[in-house]
Formats: sequence, structure tokens, C-alpha cells
Amino acid sequence: MEQFLEFKNISKAFPGVQALDNVSFRADGGRVCALMGENGAGKSTLLKILSGDYQPDEGHVYINGEVKSFASPYQSIKSSISVIYQERQLMTAMSVMENIFLDDLHENKLGFINKPLLRRKTQEIIDVFGLPIKPTDIVGRLSVAHQQMIEIMKAYRRDSDIIAFDEPTAPLTAGEITILFNLIKNLKERGKIIIYVSHRMAEVFQISDDIIVLKDGKLMTTFKTSETDEKSLVKAMVGRDIGDTYAKLRRNEEIGDVILEVNNLVTEYIHDVSFNLRRGEVLGFAGLIGAGRTEVMRAVFGADPVSSGEIWLDGKAVSFKSPKNAIDSGIALCPEDRKEQGLILGRSIRDNISIPVLSKMKKRLFLDVKKEERLAAAAVSKYSIKTPTTEKLMVELSGGNQQKTILGRWTSEMMDTKVLILDEPTKGIDVGAKAEVYQMVHDLASLGIGVIFISSELIEVLNISDRIIVMHNGHITGEVTRHEATEERVLELAMKD
Repeated sequence: MEQFLEFKNISKAFPGVQALDNVSFRADGGRVCALMGENGAGKSTLLKILSGDYQPDEGHVYINGEVKSFASPYQSIKSSISVIYQERQLMTAMSVMENIFLDDLHENKLGFINKPLLRRKTQEIIDVFGLPIKPTDIVGRLSVAHQQMIEIMKAYRRDSDIIAFDEPTAPLTAGEITILFNLIKNLKERGKIIIYVSHRMAEVFQISDDIIVLKDGKLMTTFKTSETDEKSLVKAMVGRDIGDTYAKLRRNEEIGDVILEVNNLVTEYIHDVSFNLRRGEVLGFAGLIGAGRTEVMRAVFGADPVSSGEIWLDGKAVSFKSPKNAIDSGIALCPEDRKEQGLILGRSIRDNISIPVLSKMKKRLFLDVKKEERLAAAAVSKYSIKTPTTEKLMVELSGGNQQKTILGRWTSEMMDTKVLILDEPTKGIDVGAKAEVYQMVHDLASLGIGVIFISSELIEVLNISDRIIVMHNGHITGEVTRHEATEERVLELAMKD
């Protein structure tokens, strides 16, 4: 019998937000159902209802016509459901095999873990995925991409009937994405019910059979993937035709003198890196995964030790022993992993925006809360952060609004940011929010800030940047202007030894 999953009249509200409003649709076995919408549309809330993290205020979940209610993730897993979130849920101090088999560690008759059996079974799964890792590797020492693949391995091992993927390809290389898509095709052939959430249009059209579009918590429309196109899908998601996002950009044409100069920089990960950045310029960094772009910026920001080389800021030689030194000198970084490294998720928008300037907000011995609130409110207004109050916790915001909060922090009236480094600023955010971020980048450049823009999406780097630095294997392989740059030329440099 063909399996199916059905959401009927699902509603869920949080203080000040109607996350889901009477949502109903069906996903059939043997088909990939893509769930799409802008950040804040309700996609994650729906997945959390499926996983048992949330319970609906109204409506029901049906599996093969039978109503199901999950009071916890454990109950959802026992009902043969696996939800793979963007936020990895791994025991980083434990091994690969312990993470994959955490709920079934194969104890022997004496109650001890049968490690040889665990290693063998884990190696069989690793071989399916074709990854260069070992069952005994400690997860916390692996790359973000390999950690994401381990999350997927956990679901594969359970052989669940329903598998939901939430932005699974965000940290993956092209080769790993191919492995994942082949796996999904195999699951589809076996009649599994697959829910797929992604903001990457190309892969949605490549992997899905059906598309469900949510907006502001409501079901907008459903498509058969073969019967629609990207333009129609975007219009359904954002409620308007956004046209050519890049053609509409208001660019800063007044690029000034050099503000940042890096000469012959060497760290454990990069070799003899030299470049400069001008005031009002958007300098793109391109390269394949592992090229060293993030490592260069961590060194410039004082997060990684520098073995040799020079950094000049505003005409003066600088040496940063910590990120605080860099921030105090006017360099700010929006890191690739914003949830782990850029935000305090359990604190409010107000707290996250005011963190770097708390020392300037003292009123005698105490914090001037009113001043802090004005600063946060100004950022919320400036960047159109969707929130009923600055007291809303960061963990409750969409990815796009989290990214805007970080921008608000580094560009507030109390900061003197000269250089802003944006590492994968559009990762995990929707097409409408991306357009906003692109314009924000050039608006900041027009204020005289030098902006460094790193992205694994080559089309972004080509269209956002005034000039592009290309890296491979820890060193710079070339530099091109926006007018000279083509995908073929940049890729050629990205693969050059």
C-alpha cells in the first residue's frame, strides 16, 4: 500500500506571532515534496510539529489515514519519522559510530557495547555515503559538512518511512550533494515519504516532484514541479515578481583609498596571502569549499594566530591578539556559522545588538537600559527585522532576521566599523531576504565601509562584488574585476594549483 503523510488544518501560535494558520496538504510516498517559503513562512514550525518538538494548537497529523500525536521527538522517531535540521543535533565529544547508533548501541550479554559490531555496521553506512571518515573519529573534530552527513546517516540507519530534510545541502560540497541526491532518489524508489526544505531553487527543481508554498504561516499554493518555473515559484513565495535581483541593485560608485592591506599573511591554514580593500568597495572572495577564505578572515579578525605577515588598517600596522582587538580597531565579522559563532541564541535581539558597546552604555555603575533599547529599536527599524519587540529571543527568529540582527550590531550608531567581513551572509535565508541583504551590502559600502563578501554561491560573488579574489588550497590564485569576471574564469582560478 502506498504510504502518505497528511497535515490537516494545522495552526500554531506563539506570543505575537501566528506561525501556522490552518495549513493542509498531503505528501505521498515515492515522491519528493519540497516545502518552500520565505524565512518566517512557517516551514520550521511545521517540521517541529512533525518531529514532536511542538504540538499544534489546532489540526492533526495523519500517517496513512491514521491520526498521530507526538508529545516528544522520541515518539516521532518511534513512529518511523526522521527530521534532519539545519542545526546539527550531535554529541560532538563522541565518535561517529556512537552518534549514528546512539539509541541502539548493540550491547552484548554482559551489558557492554559491542564495539566491533558497531564499527562494522557504521563502516557499512560510511561506505554507502563514500566519505573519508572512520567510525571511531570524534565528531567535534570533523568538518561542518561531514557533521551534516552524519546527521543524514542517523536517519538512513533508522530506515524511517518519513524523512524530512531542512536545508541539508547548506554546508556540503558539490560531491557530497551528489551523494545526498542519489540517496534521496534511492529512498524515493523504496516508497519513502520525503519532505525537502531548501532556499536553493536549482536543487528544488532538480530533486522534487511536488512543491508546497507557505507564506506568513498560510498555505499559498501547490505545484507539480514539472509544471512550474522559477519565476512563478518566487512570485508565489514573496507575493510579488522581484524580477532580476542583481539588476535592481543600487551600487556604490565612489570607491576610495585603501583601508585594509594584508601582506604575505601565513597561518596554519593559509600561505603567503596578500590583498587590499578600499573604502566603499565590495571585495568578493571566491573558491571551492576548503579554499581558505574563512581562515584568511579569521586571521585578519584576530581569531586565529598569525605566523608571519603584516596587516595594515587605515595606514597603520596592526596586530590583533583577539577579536576584541579587531573590533576596537573597527573590523567586524559576520561569521559563516552565525548560530554558533555570531549570536547568543538564548538572549534577546536587544542584548545581541548591544554586546560590543555595553561599556559605552553605563549610567554611573549601571547599564542604561533605555539607551540600549533605543539602539536596538533603531536597528530593528533600519533593517526591517520582523519582530513584535526587541525582547524577542534570537532562537525564535528566522535565519534572515538573525542575519539582519548581526548587521544591526556592527553598523549601529555607536560602532565605528571601517571593515565589515560577511562570511556566507545569505546561507539558509530565502530569496526575498537575500535581495534585501544584497542591497544592504551596497548601502553600507556607500557609507565608506570596506566590505568583504564571501559566498559559495558563485553567481552571488559575480554580481555583488566590485572586485573578486579567488583562492585555492590556502593561497590566492587570481584577481578579477566585476566586469572581467565570468563563471568559467573564476572556476578556472578556483581549481588552479
